[in-house]
Amino acid sequence: MGKIVVKIGGVASDNLTESFFEQIELWQSYGHEIIIVHGGGYYITEMMERLNIPVMIKDGLRVTTEQALKVTQMVLIGQVQPTITTLFQQQGFGTIGLNASSDNMIQGTFIDQNKLGYVGEITEINPAAIEGVLHKNYIPIIAPLGMTETGQWLNINADDTACKIAEAVDADALYLLTDVPGVKQADEWLEKISTNEVEQLKVDKVITGGMIPKLDSAVDALENGVSEVHITNCIESAGTVIVKEGVFA
Repeated sequence: MGKIVVKIGGVASDNLTESFFEQIELWQSYGHEIIIVHGGGYYITEMMERLNIPVMIKDGLRVTTEQALKVTQMVLIGQVQPTITTLFQQQGFGTIGLNASSDNMIQGTFIDQNKLGYVGEITEINPAAIEGVLHKNYIPIIAPLGMTETGQWLNINADDTACKIAEAVDADALYLLTDVPGVKQADEWLEKISTNEVEQLKVDKVITGGMIPKLDSAVDALENGVSEVHITNCIESAGTVIVKEGVFA
């Protein structure tokens, strides 16, 4: 029974389509276990602006002060995650919301506390916390937050979280949902990319901006046991499939 990890953006929780849920149901009918990782950057920014808390981005990461961390926790665990779990339940799926405090599930460390504040990178995933939910036939809905050894909460990039979780559970496939159908080169959407082509595509400026960290995370996941990664705007479409070099002839 294979596992499929799907990373959705926080805004996606507003418009998960009927066909999205049909695809989840189809995967389950084939015996796949589904894991959802969600973002929430849009709503975090919205809440911070409402509370007059400065929003600062460095190197594509949100500078997370102690105040910003509290807002991040509140929005991810108190707003976005319940919204997504409710949408799944309304479609007849059993779900459980998980976060870093669920059986020490996501462990992390500071990236650069002086520069970024409470922004972390994952050091370890406890797959038992996730598999325990899967064995009860529930879909885990996971927030991208981590925790240090001393119990300090950390804000962690959602794509990285999805990739590390996919590695930890030996996922057959990882879907990173974005706002475009895949990677575009010369007005054509690429169907397949091998890991050794990613660096050249960055040099050629085919992969730019926010797509760079997505592809870097994808390559890392593939190098650590995930079978294939899809960059797409809907799970019904394969989008651009990234595979480890040598998988495709």
